[in-house]
Order: sequence, then C-alpha cells, then structure tokens
Amino acid sequence: MSVSQENFNPPLSLRHDWLLQEVEALLQMPFNDLVFKAQTVHRQYFDPNEIQVSSLLSIKTGSCSEDCGYCPQSARYNTELEPEALMPIDEVLDAAKKAKQQGASRFCMGAAWRQPKDRDIQRVVDMIEGVKAMGMETCATLGMLTDEQTRKLKDGGLDYYNHNLDTSEEFYSEVITTRTYQDRLDTLARVRDAGINVCCGGIVGMGESQADRAKLLLELANLPKHPESVPINMLVQVEGTPLMGTEQLDPLQFVRTIAVARIMMPASRVRLSAGRNAMSDEMQALCFLAGANSIFYGEKLLTTDNPVAVKDRQLFDKLGVAMTGSPYAD
Repeated sequence: MSVSQENFNPPLSLRHDWLLQEVEALLQMPFNDLVFKAQTVHRQYFDPNEIQVSSLLSIKTGSCSEDCGYCPQSARYNTELEPEALMPIDEVLDAAKKAKQQGASRFCMGAAWRQPKDRDIQRVVDMIEGVKAMGMETCATLGMLTDEQTRKLKDGGLDYYNHNLDTSEEFYSEVITTRTYQDRLDTLARVRDAGINVCCGGIVGMGESQADRAKLLLELANLPKHPESVPINMLVQVEGTPLMGTEQLDPLQFVRTIAVARIMMPASRVRLSAGRNAMSDEMQALCFLAGANSIFYGEKLLTTDNPVAVKDRQLFDKLGVAMTGSPYAD
C-alpha cells in the first residue's frame, strides 16, 4: 500500500549516534537484504511512488579559485569551459519559469565562487525573491558564507542552501586543498543556525574506498540535524580535471550508497544527482527502489550533461511514479 504523508506520522526518533562499524555492516549486507531494508524504511516516511524534482542553473560559471579535482569550473584546469559572469536577473527568472513549466518544484542557483562578495549577495537575493514569487522553492550554492551573508539569504526567502562535504575527511585532501573540511562544516553550521534548510551530500567514484563512503555517510547522519536534502553524486569525469581517468565505480556500489543513506537519514530527501546521464533506466530504477526520491531535472547540472526532461518523464511513466508539486504530478 502506498503511504500518504498527509495522513501518516512516521516515528520521530532519528539517530545521530551512528558508529562506523554499523555503517560498514550496512554497506556489506547482501544486496537484496539491503535494498529491502532501505525500501521498508523509505515507506515509513515517504510515498514510494513520488519523486521531488529540482532544476539547477549555473548563474555564474568558471574562474573559480578552488582546486576541487572533479570540477571543470576551477581556473587551475584547462577544460575549455568558457567563464561567464553573474547572469542578469531577467535571464535567471526566465530559466526558472521554464523549469517550472517542465515540472520542477525547486529551482537551484549555483555560482562558482570560493565565497561571494557582499555586492553579489544582494543580486542573488533579488533572484531568490523573483523565483519565490513564482511559487517555487529556492536553493543556492555559492561557496562559503559569512554570518551577515547567510542572514541576508534567509531574509530574502532562501529555502535551501547546498554545501556538500564531498567525501570523508580522510580522503578530502586527495581531492581538495584550497578549503578545509572544517570550513565546510562551519558553513553548514552557519546555514543551519540561520534556519535555512541544508542540502548536503557527496560525490562517489573519485577513487575513494568503501570505508571513505561509510565515513561520509556517518558524518552526514551524525550532524546535529540531518540535511533535509542529501544529494549523492556519481563523479562525472571531465577532460582536463585531475580526476579524469579515475577507475569507474561499480554501479551496484553506488546503489548501496543510496540505500544506506536512506536507512541512516530516513526523513531526508535522498537526491539522485550528478552522473545520471551515464546511468541506464534500470540503474536509476534500482536507486529509486533503494530510497532515492529526488532528482535534478533538465539538460545541465551546472556545466555537465543531464538527462533531458522528456526522457525523465518517460522513465517516470514506465515506473509509475509521480513528480511532486508539478503540473505532471497527476
């Protein structure tokens, strides 16, 4: 029986005291048992046949001073990406309107900054207010923030702030050296304390070990409050970045990561994020069965390809799932 969130009250106790050996044990469960457990937990908190859909727009592209080894937007790498200045507000709002028409209920704006300047924040706030006026949820990912910048975003109506941990603290320095793990945790705390919903997950397939994936999930689930959205990204390898040529992660290990994220953070939206362009319908269906119930929608994820909206709707039709809060939900 499908669970309706309108008339179902899930258990209120969410754990924040997971132990590493528990997470590793989950990741090593027989696959069928793990997916069954994840789907059972999923049905306690969500309708198993609905997917929340977000659209992501790069509002400022490239020329980033950071050295994230996966990112084509770093100024340190030759990826032939053309830098673009902060977009005019009318172009951003046109993109949001199109995203809503295609079924997205949340509009996410990403800017390639280490940390925005104060003058940039006001322009982003204007975008947030315009998107909110359309009746959409808003999300932003802008890098590190000051207390004052965070307050302005909150006052402007920002619903979600994305700031991923990316990987375990131990593996982090293999991927990024220009920002510390603690910097990321501090930004998350600042956003959470301001009352903005947190969107935080990671990237798998960067050459990390299973233990690193376990430690990432442990860090996320043991935060003072679980992130409301947990994006799980599969590395998209881009020519010119240091992680180009990394050994591909086994797809079933990716599904296992989704399943354990669902078990550990049962009330969070687990988002099937970057890398979907390389995933078969069957792999995506397994991810949804394992507890993923959110996707990014549209042609681009910042600068990398993403399945187009029509193809996504065709997959949803085959699976019999609906998009929440969209004109296609019925």
